[in-house]
Amino acid sequence: MSAEQRLADRRERLMAAAYTLYAKPGFAATTIERLCTEARISNRAFYECFGGREELLQALHERCVDETIAAVSKALQEAPQELDERIRAGISSYIGFATADWRRARIMHVEVRRSGDVLTASRQRAIESFARMVEDVTDSFPDPAPVNRHLLALGVIGALQELLIEWVLAEEPPSIEELVAAAVHIFHRSFSNQVIT
Repeated sequence: MSAEQRLADRRERLMAAAYTLYAKPGFAATTIERLCTEARISNRAFYECFGGREELLQALHERCVDETIAAVSKALQEAPQELDERIRAGISSYIGFATADWRRARIMHVEVRRSGDVLTASRQRAIESFARMVEDVTDSFPDPAPVNRHLLALGVIGALQELLIEWVLAEEPPSIEELVAAAVHIFHRSFSNQVIT
């Protein structure tokens, strides 16, 4: 392999190691030494790839967010044009993709909060991206939103995140169907006086 290929390979091995270790035992409990052992690289090679554990966490979080946005965007493009179908498709895709791998759900919704200031900027960019998606979908809502549409978008995103935190942390997690039903209900109650089931 060329030097660039070796660097890319090490970087991917570290991303794969962090994907598991940052999910469990978690970011705070994962040392650089443990990451390097899992990735089978030297500590010196780690610093050729990332400036520190925080930079690795940010790269991993951004990858999870980008993959989730791509999955939701695809679901919205393929959904029927009826508003209710688009809403259900977007929510189902988000929840389905996040929960398809518990590590993704944990990194995006639990570790992102436990990491302190490390992911503040990355988390805000992700929230803004998802808020724009919500606002785009709700532009054609049959009833005008009762309050500021952007704030409502942020509110439903926050509710969706809390539902996924419950799924990650609960001793008896709710089913995916229950999560989707609750999220769809919250979405409709937030943007309309009508409740669409």
